[in-house]
Amino acid sequence: MRISIILCVLLHTGLLYSQNSILGKVIDQTGEPLPYANIILYHNGNTDELVTGTVSDDKGEYVFLDVSNGTYLLEVSVLGFKTEKSNPFTLSDKNQDVRFNFTLEEEAQALNEVVVKSNRPVIRQTAEKLIVDLEQSEMVSSNLQDVMKKVPGIIVTNGNITYGGQQGVTILINGKTTEYMDISSLLRDLPADNIAKVELVQQPGAEFDAEGSGPLINIILKKNVRLGTNGNFKLYSGYDNRSEYGVSGSIASYKNKINWQLGAGYRKSAWREDLFITRRINGEVYDQSTISPYNPKTYRFNGGLDYYINEHHAIGFGTRFIRTDSDRIASNSTEIIEASSSETLLTENSFDRNRKTYNINPYYKFEDEQNRFILDFDYVDYNNDNVNDLYQLGQSEISYDDQRYFQNGQYRILTYKGDYKHTLGEGSNWMFGTKYSRVSTDSDLSSFFRNTDGNFILDTDQSNGFLVDEDILAIYSKLVKKWEKWSFSGGLRWENSNTKGTSTNPNEVRSRRISKLFPSASIDRKINDKLGANLSYSYRILRPSYNSLNAFVYYYDPYTFEQGNPNLKPEFTNSFQFNLTYANQPFFSIAYKNTEDALFEIISQNDITAQTSRSVINLAKRENWSFRGFAPVDFLQGLDGYAGIIVNYNKYASESLTPKLDLDKWSFTWYTNLEYSLPWDINSELTGYYTTGGLQGQIEHDWLAGLSFALSKKFMDDKLKMNVGIEEILNRKFIGSINYDNIDADIISDWSRQNVYFQLTYNFGSNFNKEKTERNPSEEEQDRIKDNN
Repeated sequence: MRISIILCVLLHTGLLYSQNSILGKVIDQTGEPLPYANIILYHNGNTDELVTGTVSDDKGEYVFLDVSNGTYLLEVSVLGFKTEKSNPFTLSDKNQDVRFNFTLEEEAQALNEVVVKSNRPVIRQTAEKLIVDLEQSEMVSSNLQDVMKKVPGIIVTNGNITYGGQQGVTILINGKTTEYMDISSLLRDLPADNIAKVELVQQPGAEFDAEGSGPLINIILKKNVRLGTNGNFKLYSGYDNRSEYGVSGSIASYKNKINWQLGAGYRKSAWREDLFITRRINGEVYDQSTISPYNPKTYRFNGGLDYYINEHHAIGFGTRFIRTDSDRIASNSTEIIEASSSETLLTENSFDRNRKTYNINPYYKFEDEQNRFILDFDYVDYNNDNVNDLYQLGQSEISYDDQRYFQNGQYRILTYKGDYKHTLGEGSNWMFGTKYSRVSTDSDLSSFFRNTDGNFILDTDQSNGFLVDEDILAIYSKLVKKWEKWSFSGGLRWENSNTKGTSTNPNEVRSRRISKLFPSASIDRKINDKLGANLSYSYRILRPSYNSLNAFVYYYDPYTFEQGNPNLKPEFTNSFQFNLTYANQPFFSIAYKNTEDALFEIISQNDITAQTSRSVINLAKRENWSFRGFAPVDFLQGLDGYAGIIVNYNKYASESLTPKLDLDKWSFTWYTNLEYSLPWDINSELTGYYTTGGLQGQIEHDWLAGLSFALSKKFMDDKLKMNVGIEEILNRKFIGSINYDNIDADIISDWSRQNVYFQLTYNFGSNFNKEKTERNPSEEEQDRIKDNN
């Protein structure tokens, strides 16, 4: 193809055929060859008259063959180095060979002169997803939690993420679930500057795992392959219930065919989750409170190595290790109030929890102009060790035996995945892939109570071990076709899963096999230059988390416990969505979801013992309607950003429960994200939301609102960046109630607010990005490992 192009150019420019050749080599100042350098040949020594071009090979060598007589000039360029030109030269004889070698000088800051930054992220809506592109925006945000506030409709409260009243949001990073096992750590620890864009995948296509019920949030990280050596160093400090701080650093180097990366970080976080419950039982009032501060310490190490065999082939691997130590004491108070008297029981819950995650991900990639093929393997080793003491403080007339729990969990996930994509033309492609996952879990709970002698005795009735072995095989295919004003995307995914659960007390074995097809499709129509419409459909499965299958009983305070359910079945959801777009941005949309055997956390109460329990069950039905509107606010002078509304309807129903469960609620959510450039090149950002009452399972809650503000400024030629901010400025608690069956309860959930933070980031070395894609296939399996650290 290259020869044909060169011949066409030569004929077009009127050059005569000759056997002359121009060849040479491109190296850096250390003598190392520079592959993929661009060498441009100009006619008459004038850069306005292009003849042809080529790219240096792995040895830095290049050649132009069959160059006709004439006067020429060579120009050599490669990202990260100064462009070099030869002196004009003349070819006058046939069979003449001319050699030009180039030594390029590295230019560390060249890219900064041509990159244009914009405060406003670019927001685009497709049939399957909403894309928030942050690559060229000036990041005021500090971490992922702040970035989430830039995604229209996403509400973040106390580490919990909802989409306009919808639960079940799943977070992916580069198309995979994160190795973090709890959302709170992920939101706080992932730096905002590492994020290129965020995809809110409302209708996942066949290339995504069918696992999940709500939207996917796919975090696309910035490409970490850069020419030369570069890195950053971060310092973080803040106050969230108590002081918190962190330090992290990373370094990467890309030269010739090898790229390597190393990173490490430490963070001591602080926040709180306080819960107040008032229950009315048989003429008595149970007034319960739990004050639970969190101050986990997280250690993180990561590394990677990539070897670019040639222009089309690459191999490499990445590895990560994360350890979180979470030691804390939660204070519980239960006051039992009767008509003329009251009694109080004070207890403390001491937690000693350690979580370790190790991950390694080797891969192979082939890519050319029309084809891309990726093979990778992913191994995850996750250990969660917990020691929990629940003991009484002081004296009380309420009888209570101190308890101790040892709960250990081990998870091993092995995933093999292959993906092939063939480009058919502009905007059209076909893809095929397969994935096999093997999951083994081993969870043990040893429960003890303190006897009258002060010794802890094993409670065999509440002690148990639970083993899960699961195999999931998936095969998918997807076609994307574009013609004129229409585009179509259709895919089919087949998943076959075989799950075996073993409970050691009693010795029971349960098996479940699922073999099912999951179709997805979307169609898009461009109505005019500005207005477009699309319609999409997807069918998905949500398997129970591994912990929810464990038949454990786990106490949080003397009157509240959680119990597993090994009889859970997966839920299946049909999802439909219609979008209107204006200038490719979201404008108006309608979505409907219908879920069978919905996984639902039910709260039950025993009037005799006055204890409440939480457990996951299967509901017969869950429905959701969502109406969304969106508009940019750049028509206001000096402002960038957007505002929007979401009208949401949730319905939960099951006639198999006694009494029959029938809950439904409409809610309204308003949200905004505003950015404004202040004097002295200071960037500011304000995010806010307001939502009316809604449903969170059985809990019907009152209105909620949030407001956060942040500032950022750069120094030292943009090498040093400072971020300051305050979150949760409004002091609005979560206020709800439960009125179902025999439960009559009011609930207040409170968390730390008006949190302030300060972060310094220093970047050093080259600032030159070279595209690279990293893969990690264990998507759904890691997400089903739930953790309550």
